[in-house]
Amino acid sequence: MTPPDRKPRPRNLQQRSTLAGEAAAAATEVESALTPPLDASAAAFFDVDNTVMQGASIFHLARGLHRRRFFTTREILGAAWKQAYFRVVGVEDPEHVAEARSSALSFIAGHTVTELEELGEEIFDEGMAHRIWPGTRALAQLHLDEGQRVWLVTAAPIEIAQIIARRLGLTGAMGTVAEHVDGVYTGQLVGDMLHGPAKGEAIKALAAREGLDLRRCSAYSDSHNDLPMLTLVGDPCAINPDHKLRAYAREQGWRIHDYRTGRKALRAGLVVGGVAGAVSGTVAAGVALRGRRH
Repeated sequence: MTPPDRKPRPRNLQQRSTLAGEAAAAATEVESALTPPLDASAAAFFDVDNTVMQGASIFHLARGLHRRRFFTTREILGAAWKQAYFRVVGVEDPEHVAEARSSALSFIAGHTVTELEELGEEIFDEGMAHRIWPGTRALAQLHLDEGQRVWLVTAAPIEIAQIIARRLGLTGAMGTVAEHVDGVYTGQLVGDMLHGPAKGEAIKALAAREGLDLRRCSAYSDSHNDLPMLTLVGDPCAINPDHKLRAYAREQGWRIHDYRTGRKALRAGLVVGGVAGAVSGTVAAGVALRGRRH
């Protein structure tokens, strides 16, 4: 997204979340725009990591980009250290946390949007396609069959989110928007990562634009961090939920679907647990790449 006039960056968390949500909604592609939905006021929103896909999408993206020398191991580990420091030390200064979040995609600075999109297509085929949960894919298809639109809503970069949505035949996707000027990434985010409250802002902005009645909409996620999204709609559903979301969903009488079994559930839980939160992506990628070196 190219900034129109280089206005001062918002410093307040709510402002950053709102800007991130509005940017994600504005950037989302409507793949089926030429085919008007049969049920135009209802839609479904799906989180990606461990909801649609096993593990973290940005983990697989970063690994694929590193293999293609998109960035160096030093670059990704440097960014990972910044994220891990604030996560482990627990610094509460909101400005420090904001700086850590803003560095989450700093390693793509200087690369082009076209470059990331082309590599993203390859990486989806080699590292993501076989990780899609069939059960969640079937739920998304049910909404499509009912004439409703289906969007992904994820903290992953919007470029990879749109690739996943397109490959699954969904309407579109909303993800973290990285600022770019003349097609080249600056290393800054537009607002904040699309996480937590920002997802709720994105859905509200999209609903206003598309004329959706959120009371008739559905939302699906595995994480309690997505309650701002889940509580917006009339039909929330927990998919492969973490323990906090499972407990909350039971209290509220929400639907719960768990497609994990045995060891697979433990592995998925470890991956997602390690990358939960707004600073998830870089930490996961850094740990993965460091492990590969050893």
